Amino acid sequence: MVRRRQSLLALGAALCPMLAEAHGSRVGDLTVDHPYATPTPAGARTGAAYLRGLINRGKEADYLIAAATPRAESVEFHRSTLEGGVMRMRAVDAIEIPPGAELKLRHDGGLHLMLVGLKEPLLDGQRFPMRLRFRHAGEIEVMVWVQKPQGRTAHAH
Repeated sequence: MVRRRQSLLALGAALCPMLAEAHGSRVGDLTVDHPYATPTPAGARTGAAYLRGLINRGKEADYLIAAATPRAESVEFHRSTLEGGVMRMRAVDAIEIPPGAELKLRHDGGLHLMLVGLKEPLLDGQRFPMRLRFRHAGEIEVMVWVQKPQGRTAHAH
């Protein structure tokens, strides 16, 4: 029994780095790190998805130009800004990823992916696919993990 437990622990330790890498995806010169969404209340028609990091290892800028998921009717790109003490969201056509840069689309930051027309609530622990399209790198499907945000609270959508 002890040997079996030790074997399982060793296997788990060996798999941990692979599992950590499994939630980062590459397309062309871009790395999409840890796509996640925050849980939504019952009846919510909008939600938000984020990327812990969007890294451009190339020598030219690329642009996130489209996104889609079966969980929502559409996905929009939004930038939140503080204007006169009021947080405002504005839709943007694309998200630029400069060469050599890492963008953080976080729940406590300015850029996010707005999930419009949710078909059902996003529940903590769920996962769902999202297709991202970049101007130069092409398309990639990532798995979005629904999780409670760490740190400051998520934007109210």
